[in-house]
Amino acid sequence: MKKRGGRGDRSPLGTWFWDIDRMLLLLTLCLIAIGLIAVAAASPATAVRYSGEHHKLTPLYYFWRQVMWVGVSLPVLFGVSMLPVPVARRMALTGAAVLVVLLALTPLIGVNVNGAKRWIGYGFAQFQPSEFLKPMFIVTVAWLLSLKSKDESLPTVLITGALTGGIAVLLMLQPDFGQTVIFCTVWMALLMIAGTPMRVLLGIVGMVPVGLVAAYLFYGTARARIDAFLFPDVEGEGAADHFQVDAAHRTLTAGGWTGTGPGGGSAKFGLPEAHTDYIFSVIGEEFGLIACMIIALVFLAIVVRVFVKLLDEQDEFKLLAASGLAVQFGAQALVSMAVNTGLAPSKGMTLPFISYGGSSMIALSIGMGLLLAFTRRNPFLTRSPYVVRWSGE
Repeated sequence: MKKRGGRGDRSPLGTWFWDIDRMLLLLTLCLIAIGLIAVAAASPATAVRYSGEHHKLTPLYYFWRQVMWVGVSLPVLFGVSMLPVPVARRMALTGAAVLVVLLALTPLIGVNVNGAKRWIGYGFAQFQPSEFLKPMFIVTVAWLLSLKSKDESLPTVLITGALTGGIAVLLMLQPDFGQTVIFCTVWMALLMIAGTPMRVLLGIVGMVPVGLVAAYLFYGTARARIDAFLFPDVEGEGAADHFQVDAAHRTLTAGGWTGTGPGGGSAKFGLPEAHTDYIFSVIGEEFGLIACMIIALVFLAIVVRVFVKLLDEQDEFKLLAASGLAVQFGAQALVSMAVNTGLAPSKGMTLPFISYGGSSMIALSIGMGLLLAFTRRNPFLTRSPYVVRWSGE
């Protein structure tokens, strides 16, 4: 009999362990651990900001809540990563349908937080439908595009474009310009990976400047943030956005290359949303720019690892789904870091697995679980039955 825990262990848990991309899982767990340290560093500043005369938050209030969210998210990540591909696909398609309905209801019944209605629910049960929709949307678009190989007549570009456009409109009603950019970016990336004709891609790319001009002219949120980014002296709503970007840059560079040390930062106390949107700046102040570069490299390593893993993937759906999830993960990290460094306008984008937040943490765990499920490989399936390795016995 084969010993349990060895390569011959074909139990469900043993199969999962040997088929999973353990390096990808390890890099993800490293980000979660880094996130706990970062939230612990940012928690005192946020606790001071949100404490009132009659309501005092403990310095590590947000850290302990994040520990709770990690405790909830890890079983979700492992559980989803164990799903067979057909089950994971059906789950994502069903989830996408339900979440699109909830996204449509959000501007009507959503909770107003900082001037935006992005949350549904009450009290502890509040969640952000757009966060959960991202991985489900990617799998849905990947499935639709993969149908093209079975029926060339299917207008998959139009179908997925209509789906993306509808979601973009719903997001802009909240308003959530940052998430709109992520959804559209992932859709474009999936079209390119799926081999969409160049003339179609060029036509879509040509519409981007038109869309940006229209957003600037007719969408107040986009105009305010673009003005704040391009014109530092702008007044009104844009001035608040520019203040946030300036505060983030000052905090990021306050610690120099090596940082002030854990708990030694002071600039973070003037930073809005230090535990979520601007947590990368807190890391820069307390742990230094070198630590920031290491974190950026971890994100890059995850994306590169996925694409290298997919180089010999034969299943078109798995190729598209895993690629899209990797693009979304990398794009969200890139946008968040760009905002913190002053290279992009403020968008309210969290840093994956590092920023505080229950919706974000659980949704990212679902997305990474799906990514691990779609990149699972059984090494014995690709081994030729006609090749026998002589053992010398």
